[in-house]
Amino acid sequence: MSLSQLNPSQREAVHYRDGPLLVIAGAGSGKTRVITTKIAELISTHGIEPRYIAAVTFTNKAAREMRSRITEILDKKVSKGLRISTFHTLGLNIIRDELETLGLRKGFSIYDDTDSMAVLNELARGETDERLRLLRNQISKWKSDCTTHKQAMATAEDQLEGRMAEIYEAYDRHLHACNAIDFDDLLLIPVQLLQKNFDVLNRWRAKIQYLLVDEYQDTNKTQYELVKLLIGDRGCLTVVGDDDQSIYAWRGAQPENMNLLAEDYPHLKIIKLEQNYRSMGSILQAANSVISNNPHVFEKSLWSELGFGESLQVIRAANEEQEAEKVTTRLLHHKFKHRTEHRDYAILYRGNHQSRLFERALREYNIPYYLSGGTSFFAYTEIKDIMCYMRVITNPDDDNAMLRIINTPRREIGPSTLEKLVAFAADTNSSLFAAMHDPSIANVLPNRAVSRIQYFCEWLDSQVHSVENNTPTFVVKNLVSDIDYPQWLLDSYPDEKVAKRKMDNVDELISWIERLSNKSSDADLGDIVSRLTLLDILDRDDEQDGDHVHLMTLHAAKGLEFPHVYLVGMEEDLLPHRMSIEEDNIEEERRLAYVGITRAQKTMSFSYAMRRKRYGEMIQCTPSRFLDEIPQELLHFEGEKQDPEEAQEEGRSTLSSLRALLNDN
Repeated sequence: MSLSQLNPSQREAVHYRDGPLLVIAGAGSGKTRVITTKIAELISTHGIEPRYIAAVTFTNKAAREMRSRITEILDKKVSKGLRISTFHTLGLNIIRDELETLGLRKGFSIYDDTDSMAVLNELARGETDERLRLLRNQISKWKSDCTTHKQAMATAEDQLEGRMAEIYEAYDRHLHACNAIDFDDLLLIPVQLLQKNFDVLNRWRAKIQYLLVDEYQDTNKTQYELVKLLIGDRGCLTVVGDDDQSIYAWRGAQPENMNLLAEDYPHLKIIKLEQNYRSMGSILQAANSVISNNPHVFEKSLWSELGFGESLQVIRAANEEQEAEKVTTRLLHHKFKHRTEHRDYAILYRGNHQSRLFERALREYNIPYYLSGGTSFFAYTEIKDIMCYMRVITNPDDDNAMLRIINTPRREIGPSTLEKLVAFAADTNSSLFAAMHDPSIANVLPNRAVSRIQYFCEWLDSQVHSVENNTPTFVVKNLVSDIDYPQWLLDSYPDEKVAKRKMDNVDELISWIERLSNKSSDADLGDIVSRLTLLDILDRDDEQDGDHVHLMTLHAAKGLEFPHVYLVGMEEDLLPHRMSIEEDNIEEERRLAYVGITRAQKTMSFSYAMRRKRYGEMIQCTPSRFLDEIPQELLHFEGEKQDPEEAQEEGRSTLSSLRALLNDN
């Protein structure tokens, strides 16, 4: 992209190199354009080699988009070596390069949330799922806040928190024994390493001579510390963010990091991007009006040259079922009238539970839709099986993965044998892999069980050895064949079509491994397993391509845009959420509403129900306060003066008309 195509504020942000820069980028203001153009300028005009530039964001999808835009501006060869990744991938690269210093072995495993919960279940036996989830969230919070075990114990406010801190330490010891780390460690471990080891810090500062950070308002304390450590006092930093779009406090995001930046770097330059290239003026006026009710350190107001557009529609329904009917029929009518595509529409809501009635209404009219947050490819049983096999043969000390594969397919290693094996491993303070190789296991298991375990060990040793001497693709294909996984699927699923579909998924995984291996010839199977694990964790909410209406939560919608948006459930206790009202935390809920409104390009509609069933009881609903915060002249209320029964009759009439229209077509 030519600099002449940028507006004055964007050009200023691209050119500025005299110190650290904070770009306050409103929704739809072209922040990605600024980052990618600045990277191109650093390379082509200022002569910084691509390998010394790093740009970080929060999802693989955002990183791919950034890299794609860079290659549109610069020749692919010119940009070779450029580091564009998520924060977690950058952390993974630091860990891989510093394995020896960290005391980790090659092929370490990355535990996802399911793995972490399994470890905690073992460490805190007898606890309910709710308490285990609370414990998992607390450990994640400590790691996101850069809090060590000692600090957690020292600051514990009661006995429960003290017990959690003890389990936190035991949890990390268990991970270390299994040569494993969890998702939060991908950030915490590099920060702790850079804080303690001056040589490693200098080495990484030499590797990253200019750092750019996207979605800065979503950083937690650990990410903030990582940025500060890598940059030091050099000031070779550009961060882009919008405090009005900070909606992830529940997972550790701290929008106040934007304020801290100004404190830590007194000479920080601040540039605001306020021209919006996405939405019509009426939509922006509504968004500005809502968010103006939040306190601000950095004031801004979005504006557009696209014109005023249409008034924002407010759909009033008698109950939640009629709400789904009305929204669906309005959407369908609009599509027929304007000859649009299904993909042009999004239905956004505060909580996943709201999707059910909209799914039913869309299905009734054969309207294709995609429900964001659906089943991940990596969540399928067959994919988990093969992924766990790969985890074990690249890191035999991965106990979680070992427990999944040891009897899949069945090897007649029963629950009693497994229970004694796990107890023996705990008593000898060893991994299951080491315990199975310990000759004294014969003292606790009958001969027949020992024989089966020895047979399994010999096969597993051969697979581990195979990793060292063959390509990743060969290893996985051979593994699947050796365990006769296709037959296992046929035995497990009597319906041959189901078994075949599952084997097709396994073949797709193998093809994926082959593509990754061919793309990076020096990557071993352990590297590929790590990469696939990160893809699973970071890409679970990526939108799907295709012509379908999008159904998603407001959190999942962040970063996306659609020509026509329906924001449903605009009621007190839904948006804002009841818990936020009780905790007097309306500001983040208001930011959620702001994010929802600014997803719309051409038209924006709200809906609410007068009554809604909760816990089996029909209750009266109050329209959301956020509707009152929008200037009323921007809104067009449908059915505001109608009696509920009349409104229902109107809905039925509209549905009948649309059915006739569909039949005619």
